[in-house]
Amino acid sequence: MRRLIIGCGYLGRRVAQRWLDAGDDVCALTRSEANAAAFRELGIESLIGDVTQADSLNTLPECDTVLHAVGFDRSATPSKREVYVDGLRNVLDLVAGRCGRFLHISSTSVYGQEDGELVDEDSPCEPQHESGQICLDAERLVSEAAARCDLPAATILRLSGIYGPQRLLARIEAIHEKQPLPGNPDAWLNLIHVDDAAAAVVAAADSAPGQVGLLLVSDDQPIRRRTYYETLARLLNVDEVRFDEDAPARHTRGRGKRCCNRRLREQPGLTLQYPTIETGLPQALA
Repeated sequence: MRRLIIGCGYLGRRVAQRWLDAGDDVCALTRSEANAAAFRELGIESLIGDVTQADSLNTLPECDTVLHAVGFDRSATPSKREVYVDGLRNVLDLVAGRCGRFLHISSTSVYGQEDGELVDEDSPCEPQHESGQICLDAERLVSEAAARCDLPAATILRLSGIYGPQRLLARIEAIHEKQPLPGNPDAWLNLIHVDDAAAAVVAAADSAPGQVGLLLVSDDQPIRRRTYYETLARLLNVDEVRFDEDAPARHTRGRGKRCCNRRLREQPGLTLQYPTIETGLPQALA
């Protein structure tokens, strides 16, 4: 099968490797010549382009699967809305009628619940902050394209916070130095190990058309921030974790929400390798 990855970063590279191992042809779009060279060394065909520049996408190939996993580069000029919404619109215009399944990576920030409520794919989405609203607007573009039959099959994957190797360095340094961690230690965290997120993408790509339209991708156990950081500290042999509740945490507001992954666990052929941080954090640190 021919797979196209738009946004071949921390998650996308792991998906690409799984597809390569399965014998698929994989192509990736990147803005960087250096990334393109690195992709070619891995056996990934590379295209240079920028989702915010429609003219640069004319070489996108016809393919069986498109994974749209574009992240936001804070060092670049375009705004988050220009990348996530306008850029996605450019991509959809180019791949309409030219791909079998379209997979879009979204975020659980589309939920507005902030008092510890349990949420799943059927929960209302009323984001309280701009980032969540942008992600929800991007989801609507995919849903509208599918409704117009521009996409024969489309799946939106709402990912909880991704963690894994090389994703914990800033927090590790803060814990070693016993710096106070900002935010409410009793707020909820929802997480997914990057390898399990990649497995969820592959499973969604291989599902029957129409079988999976929306999937919340989170591990089995929402946890308190205090539990998460105390577990991390224990693995680092640090005996104390300090919090500064008066300092706002970037991704934590109120008590947060609790994500239910029931539908994810029902996906055929998908078993989470790291269903909780008790198994996932040691691997990430190793």
